[in-house]
Amino acid sequence: MPTKILQINFRLKTSTADYQALCQSLAQTFSAVPGLCWKIWLLNEREKEAGGIYLFESGGALNDFLSGPLATQVRAHPALSDLSAKVFEVMDEVTAITRGPVTAEAKAA
Repeated sequence: MPTKILQINFRLKTSTADYQALCQSLAQTFSAVPGLCWKIWLLNEREKEAGGIYLFESGGALNDFLSGPLATQVRAHPALSDLSAKVFEVMDEVTAITRGPVTAEAKAA
């Protein structure tokens, strides 16, 4: 089953300090998402943009996340706007050459 990457970006309608506190409060919740191998949290303070890069073990797990309550909460959060979500397949062979963290070991960590 091919792994899937989800890229989510949005603008912040709150201070970056408040956003960072929100992220801290949600990190454990995200870590428990079924089929999520890892998430990288993104922040561009100067542009007030943020988001995340997620690696899912399958398209089914990614779709379950997108249709689930946590993604719904993120989409509806009043501190976020202009949310975009894009789904990509991982190109395993060339990603391995450039040491992308999508090997079986990285997924299990």
